[in-house]
Amino acid sequence: MAQFAVIGLGSFGATVATQLVKLNHDVIGIDSNKKFVENIADQITHAVIADATDEHVLEELNIQNCDAVVVAIGEDIEASILCVLNLKNLGISKIYVKAKSKAHTMILTHLGVSKIIHPEEDMGVRIAQSLSYPMVSRYMSLNDNHYIVKVKIKDNLHGTRIHSLMSHAPEVKLLLFKRAETIFYTLESNLMLQTDDILVVEGQLEPLKRLSKQFKSE
Repeated sequence: MAQFAVIGLGSFGATVATQLVKLNHDVIGIDSNKKFVENIADQITHAVIADATDEHVLEELNIQNCDAVVVAIGEDIEASILCVLNLKNLGISKIYVKAKSKAHTMILTHLGVSKIIHPEEDMGVRIAQSLSYPMVSRYMSLNDNHYIVKVKIKDNLHGTRIHSLMSHAPEVKLLLFKRAETIFYTLESNLMLQTDDILVVEGQLEPLKRLSKQFKSE
């Protein structure tokens, strides 16, 4: 169990905070808006009405003892930046920040935060990916050009041998294979795929695109 702080409890911050609690972590949520704090108070470990632009307030809340801090302050870019500076002054190394604009992103980059988050942009990318590649049920970006992708076998690939499928993109690595409730990490190259089998693969975007063409039924 880890301890996290989420600063800014709007829709994005509240979602992050409650999901962390569901993953069995301690979470302190902070916002200057009383309504936001009251809305989430019974769903997370601690919810506090406080001004995160005041370094002394953050220190009194023992933010420096958290494993990581998420700054999810929405419209007020100045408050977001001041909050990040306060966290840096308190020696916090893992800081994740929601960015609102290109200028905000540029400043955060210079401040050296651990990760800059663009929720709307990320969601837009996910929706576009799901529309373009409907066979992809889930994916995770490792960096700008590298992904782990979960793919479900459709009827058009039933009876196809696994080595025949993967030969279309030999650069792509098969991480695991799932059939019904059984997971395999190694398998014979001549194994025949069945409808509803699951593949989890990893690779760069271009080889993955090449492989994805095999999943599209005519």
